Amino acid sequence: MTMTTAGVIFVLTLVAALVAVYKPFGDYMFRAVSGTRQSRVERGIYRLVGVNPAAEQTWGVYARSVLAFSAISILFLYLFQRVQNHLWLSLGFDPVVPHGAWNTAVSFVTNTNWQSYSGESTMGHLVQMAGLAVQNFVSAAVGIAVAVALVRGFARSRTGQLGNFWVDLTRITLRILVPIAVLGAIALMIGGVVQNLSAGTDVTTLTGGTQTITGGPVASQEVIKELGTNGGGFYNVNSAHPFENPTTWTNWLQIFLIFLIPFSLPRVFGRMVGQNRQGYAIAAVMGILAFASVAITNIFELTGHGTVPQAVGAALEGKEVRFDVSNSATFAAATTLTSTGAVNSFHDSFTSLGGMMTMFNMMLGEVAPGGTGSGLYGLLILAVITVFVAGLMVGRTPEYLGKKIGAREIKFASLYFLITPILVLIGTAAAFATGNNSTALNVGPHGLSEVLYAFTSASNNNGSAFAGITVNTTWWDTALGLCMLFGRFLPIIFVLGLAGSLARQAPTPASEGTLPTHRPLFIGMVVGVTVILVALTFLPALALGPLAEGL
Repeated sequence: MTMTTAGVIFVLTLVAALVAVYKPFGDYMFRAVSGTRQSRVERGIYRLVGVNPAAEQTWGVYARSVLAFSAISILFLYLFQRVQNHLWLSLGFDPVVPHGAWNTAVSFVTNTNWQSYSGESTMGHLVQMAGLAVQNFVSAAVGIAVAVALVRGFARSRTGQLGNFWVDLTRITLRILVPIAVLGAIALMIGGVVQNLSAGTDVTTLTGGTQTITGGPVASQEVIKELGTNGGGFYNVNSAHPFENPTTWTNWLQIFLIFLIPFSLPRVFGRMVGQNRQGYAIAAVMGILAFASVAITNIFELTGHGTVPQAVGAALEGKEVRFDVSNSATFAAATTLTSTGAVNSFHDSFTSLGGMMTMFNMMLGEVAPGGTGSGLYGLLILAVITVFVAGLMVGRTPEYLGKKIGAREIKFASLYFLITPILVLIGTAAAFATGNNSTALNVGPHGLSEVLYAFTSASNNNGSAFAGITVNTTWWDTALGLCMLFGRFLPIIFVLGLAGSLARQAPTPASEGTLPTHRPLFIGMVVGVTVILVALTFLPALALGPLAEGL
């Protein structure tokens, strides 16, 4: 079997599995976020934090709850790292330096999990488990909660209520993320991922020989990481490490887990608005963009230009040999299409155009299918922009799901779309203007690509990197931390503002002039608007970096 054939089978089985779970898992998530019954554990949590689960919130109160929870989480995680040398299971590590603790705290709370440090030699077990792993859960739950609040805005009429953030956060964590993490961790341990709390335990790896584990609860953190939350792993080399990703089928499983929640959330959307076909339309947009990206990335890596890649048949530099070129390219596309950011190969060593695809995936806004929750609400924002453009073309007030898209709504949608490009491009320019681009390993177009990738990843809350660049300096930790912070919470505020505006509207009956938003025409329009907006925004920067290098 050739490498190309194996890669095609790998992708097709992955697609088949995602199609198979779309309806049952989507329906399960719908029941989890829409049910009225509270479990005993949930009631205990509500009493502990003083929350009335029957009380709903306006978009402003919901937003303030998100921001307050996240601010307290950042402060706690920062202090946790600063005093880790006094904690149990610290492994004798020193406190994390202030700029590193700031960057890491913001990173994990914003669901980015960017790591400017070596995880196995910087963080003790307690900080890893009680700090970083906890944020892997709750920061992902925040994203899903915001997406659900936006969908309620479409589904409800003549009300300012969008649900209760504390109830949504609790239910999503306990009913969705924790069960999948437990089942996924068991599956990964069966596949050879190490679950271990002892430093210095000798084990024989699947690649042969005896090695010493200095890590910790790898399996649990690995499955949390792969739930589309982020690439922050216990080991610095992440899913390329044999303790985190031992075999081809664990590689397949991790990609499946990355896509599971984001690709199933459109089903929740369809159920909540009472039109499953609307969910299928959003899922189709995600699928078209994702499949195109995976295919193009594989083509660029399997038919890489240059003397050496053409001589050996593919671009092998920086690839983990256990997974071959195709599986590595598919993994790279999957983790940059979502907010995962995990790596099983060296993105900095991809071909110039293959590396460009990983950046382009993030520049799309990570909506194909995107992060846990953030992918759905990002794509719904693009759907709103699409119906607005279509309305202008035919001279009608645009409508989406019975809601008019007026000046207020399009302002929220436009601000959402503009914030990330502003952060990426200003951040990249600032790095060069202040001379901090000198930390890049390369000069010329590839050096620009390394800087551009760093700010693209941070501002889109992805977490991967062109690892040739050194970012563990005060300037880089501060700048990227600010990009992660603003890139996460400003869009959330705009999303919730849009949700509140939509929820207050009265429903608008469909007419002959209403654009059907479940048909192939609309699906194609959303795909086109997404690609065109990204191309118009980022093409000059890409032309100076990966495109120039490729040419």
